[in-house]
Amino acid sequence: MATRHLSVQPADQNSRRRFLDAALAVLTDRGVAGLTVRGVAEAAGASTITVYTRFGGRTGLLDALYERAFDLMREQLLDVPPETEDGLADLIEVALAYRRFALENPARYALMYERSVHDFDPDPDLRTAVMRTTFVMFVDKIRRISEPGMDLQQLGYLLWTSMHGLVSVELTMRSQTPLSDWFIENTDEANEDVYRTGVRAMCTGLGLRT
Repeated sequence: MATRHLSVQPADQNSRRRFLDAALAVLTDRGVAGLTVRGVAEAAGASTITVYTRFGGRTGLLDALYERAFDLMREQLLDVPPETEDGLADLIEVALAYRRFALENPARYALMYERSVHDFDPDPDLRTAVMRTTFVMFVDKIRRISEPGMDLQQLGYLLWTSMHGLVSVELTMRSQTPLSDWFIENTDEANEDVYRTGVRAMCTGLGLRT
């Protein structure tokens, strides 16, 4: 894959992972403002020149961090119960795992899908590759419960954007002072129930069924 961040030899993987874990910790603890080469170097117990050597600079570090965030999401989506005979229920489990990742990692989620770092535009080839690694998982689940001849890519896109919209609004509401007369009760259980209902309704509307 031709991206802006430097290629990595197998022997360097552990060292690279240490820096990326430090960067993720900085992003979570200090937010975007703390996501600097100096901040990451300090968190990793290293010098700024070491970060430049590993990643070629701040943009390379952000590209690598962006890729790592998608890797972590993919791991969480894979960590769902084994497939059952109920393909629709299996798809909803993956959708719920997507929501859990977003709620547990709002800063990472923002880096992945928003312009939380205003001057950072992920490498286009990298962005295409990492988004496909998670999107294809929904397409595979949809394939099991769709009618022959249906456009799986389109179905996956419509489902994903619906999920993303529900999650994004929930994250926004969680980051602000709660409203006493909001449409949904201010509890995780109520939000999950609405999310589950919304995903199921979209599946039904798209003609997806076990």
